[in-house]
Amino acid sequence: MNKLKVFDRKKTNRIYVGQVPIGNNAPIAIQSMTNSKTEDYLATIKQIADLENVGADIVRVSIPTVEAVESFKKIKQSVKIPLIADIHFDYRLALKSIKYGADCLRINPGNIGNKKRVLAIVNAAKISNIPIRIGVNSGSLEKDILKKYGTPTADALVESAMNHVEYFDFLNFYNFKISVKASNIFLAVEAYKKLSKKTSQPLHIGITEAGSLRTGTIKSAIGLAHLLLHGIGDTIRVSLAADPIEEVKVAYDILKILGLRSRGINFIACPTCSRQEFDVINTVNTLEKNLEDISTPMDVSIIGCIVNGIGEAKTSTLGLTGGHKKSAIYKYGIRKKEQIKNVDIIKKMEENIRKTAKELDRLKKNNIQST
Repeated sequence: MNKLKVFDRKKTNRIYVGQVPIGNNAPIAIQSMTNSKTEDYLATIKQIADLENVGADIVRVSIPTVEAVESFKKIKQSVKIPLIADIHFDYRLALKSIKYGADCLRINPGNIGNKKRVLAIVNAAKISNIPIRIGVNSGSLEKDILKKYGTPTADALVESAMNHVEYFDFLNFYNFKISVKASNIFLAVEAYKKLSKKTSQPLHIGITEAGSLRTGTIKSAIGLAHLLLHGIGDTIRVSLAADPIEEVKVAYDILKILGLRSRGINFIACPTCSRQEFDVINTVNTLEKNLEDISTPMDVSIIGCIVNGIGEAKTSTLGLTGGHKKSAIYKYGIRKKEQIKNVDIIKKMEENIRKTAKELDRLKKNNIQST
């Protein structure tokens, strides 16, 4: 896939969430958050497994109650993927989460309380060698910051974050990342760009409370792409009012399109017109659904006629160009002798894609073993 022109990624400090490297040009980590009741540890374990299966690197779990933190202990013992404990208000829940094996904490120091409580959390994190995310949000700024600025602004978000950064620096604690999220993409983008100039700590980026699956995807793609194209961002979350699995899928799609990470199939498909020789829309939607289990990166073009079909097929891993009753198939840019009957396209393309994925996986494995 051709890559867009991307600014050099900002060099940030390296931290680790579990075994996942964050910052200093490590792959941009994708995270999501469970929305099951944490107290229901079996449901939460299942959701974490589902998120891991679609490619999440890190999962965040909300810890709002004592019952939730006791459940978190069981959850942590049952999964391998790194878990972030999401804490608000009660610093004691943060301390217990660390005790029970959290790989990272997400706190908003502004609602944790006085500095003594933040100090207790930092000291526990130091002992366990786990990072903290300073999570500033436009919807929960400190009262004094709001009083100063009157309303959430980019400068207000950055000032809040930097106040906490300065306190962490005072405590000689540097194992942290930062976020300054807002639901307004212009506010979020401006805040992150300003923050990036003030710190070398890793940044977790996202458009918070972005909305429904469709609207939230669009808002997140616009905001995150702007930041990523400017080299800003070490971990991301797409915040959707939808199944958390969709958050991971959308995040991968954003990174895939920007050429920053690859996982699964990148389908290239025409918007369809009266020239199409087969039902492109149904074909692409069905193949995308049937092949969700394929994690091997590849480009697959599904074009309904020869106008653009040949050109797209020649630059794809696999390509299909619509023809009357039968369609031509290309592999690695070369047209194969056999054609696919249009009535058999879905079945035959799925077979070809799965076969090619296995070939690419073997090739990658052999290359790794030979180096």
